[in-house]
Amino acid sequence: MKEIFYIGIGGIIGTFCRYGIQLWMPVTNEGFPWAVLLINAIGSLFLGWFFTIAVPGKITPQLRLAIGTGFTGAFTTFSTFTLDIVRLSEEGMWVKAVVYLVVSLLAGLLLCALGMKLGQRMLGKPTQDGVAP
Repeated sequence: MKEIFYIGIGGIIGTFCRYGIQLWMPVTNEGFPWAVLLINAIGSLFLGWFFTIAVPGKITPQLRLAIGTGFTGAFTTFSTFTLDIVRLSEEGMWVKAVVYLVVSLLAGLLLCALGMKLGQRMLGKPTQDGVAP
């Protein structure tokens, strides 16, 4: 039951952070959801980094839940991402919808991989190319 508390605390903080970015970057007249793209890109980078450095014994399971599941789960938003694609499509902005889909997926994958590499460097682990920091 304590796990729910830790996830909830992280979730509250993640939600407020996401909301702050959405206030800072409101949807423009062009209709492109820049804020959600930025939020999910940052979340992908962060989660790749965090779960690489959050090795058992160096971080408590509670903190891992609060940050990894709670904060990042509430900060990033797959449902808004998909809703934005449907809305863009329904408004006849097919090119924007496809660009948003492709850019979001590629950015998410590449930034997650970059986050993992950064985490490996911080831990002094060799990366795939065999080079340690």
